[in-house]
Amino acid sequence: MCGRASVITPAALLERRFNAAFAKAELLTENVNISAGNQIPVITMDQPHHIQMFTLGYTPHWAHKQTFMINARAEGSNNTENDPNYKGPAGIFQKPMFRHAIRSQRCLVLVDAFIEGPRLEKLNRPHLIYPNKNRGPFALGGIFDTWIHPLTGALHHTVAIVTTASNRLTQRIGHHRAPVVLTKKQEEQWLDKDLSIAALSKIMTPFDDKGFNAYPISQKIKNPEQNGLELLKPVGEKIFKDYDRCLYERLKYKEESAYTIREERLVEGDQFMLF
Repeated sequence: MCGRASVITPAALLERRFNAAFAKAELLTENVNISAGNQIPVITMDQPHHIQMFTLGYTPHWAHKQTFMINARAEGSNNTENDPNYKGPAGIFQKPMFRHAIRSQRCLVLVDAFIEGPRLEKLNRPHLIYPNKNRGPFALGGIFDTWIHPLTGALHHTVAIVTTASNRLTQRIGHHRAPVVLTKKQEEQWLDKDLSIAALSKIMTPFDDKGFNAYPISQKIKNPEQNGLELLKPVGEKIFKDYDRCLYERLKYKEESAYTIREERLVEGDQFMLF
């Protein structure tokens, strides 16, 4: 599964990275601890040039009440052992909850990082998974639907992150699942309404861990009320040894040039302000 997500990149840079503009009246605020019920930026198949804010926690349009399903298994009821080498069919196409959305209501879920913990300890031992080498925000494969509250008539645009078996990185953390992390080429394919089921199934496999790393962070992250950049501070060593700055250091400091002292982000109370 994908436990939590972080979005730190300012709106203008997110628009530039994904060649899309925020829809009118949509507001993006920094959130390092996005959990079920929070807003998260997405790009949908039907509006590929707009970034919208949807609720993390999928509810199909036909549901009697909100369900807040944050993840959708690509294998459906198959691969119960979560074998990372699973080559069988993608059972999500047969799941009543998701079978319509995976075909025609796919979206990109835009994040800077996501957070997982070991299978048993979960967010009692959380790890931040992020792209290294200053690669910036990336997209997870998602599905969406719009649920109408039966009493108020309010529209709720909801999203779930599609997951698959773990890769080498998430296995080192001790987690048995991972979100579908998309390459830039796959981002275009994921939004293609004419993409075949066979091609879509090939995308929903463990992501290539090259270019990604992870490190342990404070278990304070498991409290959805907690927020702020300090939650992303390392409390241990990286999973893979490298010489890149970790995500926390890249966000907390900026450099005018290679010869200047890093300038720390300004602090207002407990919150770190964007540059």
